[in-house]
This record gives sequence, C-alpha cells and structure tokens, in this order.
Amino acid sequence: MEIRDELDEKEAVARMAQGDISGLETLVYIHQVRAVRAAYLIIQDRGLAEEVVQAAFIRAFERIAQFDGRRPFAPWFFRSVVNDALKAVQRNKRTLSLDSDPDGNGLSWFEKFADSHPGPENLLEKEETRQAVQDAIQQLPPSQRALIVLKYYLGMSEAEMVEETDVPAGTVKWRLYMARKRLRQLLAYLWIDK
Repeated sequence: MEIRDELDEKEAVARMAQGDISGLETLVYIHQVRAVRAAYLIIQDRGLAEEVVQAAFIRAFERIAQFDGRRPFAPWFFRSVVNDALKAVQRNKRTLSLDSDPDGNGLSWFEKFADSHPGPENLLEKEETRQAVQDAIQQLPPSQRALIVLKYYLGMSEAEMVEETDVPAGTVKWRLYMARKRLRQLLAYLWIDK
C-alpha cells in the first residue's frame, strides 16, 4: 500500500468514526478488489464473494467504534472478510470451478482480473502452472484454503494469522503445514524433470 493510501485510510477511518459515510467510499476504493479476490479464492463463487465483501464493508462502518484507530484498518477488515467467506462456504457447502464463467461473458474470474501486461515469460507454461495451482487449491478444505489465502495472497505472517482468525497458533501452524503438504503432493509433477 502506498503512503498516500495509508493516509487516505486513516482519514477515512476517522471520518467513519464521526459517522461520515464518505469515509467508507475511500476504504472501498482502496480495498475492494483485493477483498473480493480473497473472498473468491475461499468461496469460489464470484457473486457470493462480492456479497460477502459488501456486507463486510457495511459491518465495518457500523462497528467502526470497535476498531482501534492506532492500528492498520486492512488486517481488521480482511479478518472479517475471510471469516465471512468461511461461513459462506459452510452455509452453501458447494464448490465451483475457478474457471467458471460467473457473468456469462466467456471470461473466468481470473481472466477478468489477470495482469494486462504479462512479461515475456513462456505464457503457455505460466498458464499451465497457474491452472495446476488453482486446481490443487480447490482440493483443500475451506479452512486450509483460507490460511493459504491469508499467507500467500494477503502476505500475513503466522502471528498475524493467529491474531486475525482467532484460531490458536498451533492450529494455524498445523493447518498451514497440512495445506502445504497436500499442495506439494498435488503439484509434485510440476517439478519432475520431463
């Protein structure tokens, strides 16, 4: 996050604490895309991911008095998004492909948000690897998927994950260990010399 975003975020939180809903607009601008991506990686349903994020933003506005303004907003907010995404998975007990066409326009969710300026790397190999990783992540239980998102997508440390998920440190470490182990098993063929 850039310094300007950090300043905008603090100003937005301060405005929300005073009951000014315009602060929420700034926070949506800063965090919405990343929040929807995180929720989608857990839920695997774009529409539901957007609903979860929208509800999380509204709840953040309603509960801003519970937020410690001396701390960064993003971890507090993303904790809510991840927890709500896990609850949504439990409620729906369904899994959709990451390659599904959520809008009926011929583009998967990942294609809609893909980098529009790919480097000169071998695009075919990159696409095959991306697909393999997506398929492997889909095979993880939602609780492990959530930790993979927190660790590798949102860049949280294990200590931050413990704090943000209210899951004991030992459980976070075990779930991450099991998720990594399973992903290594599922993706081992990518590293075998052909």
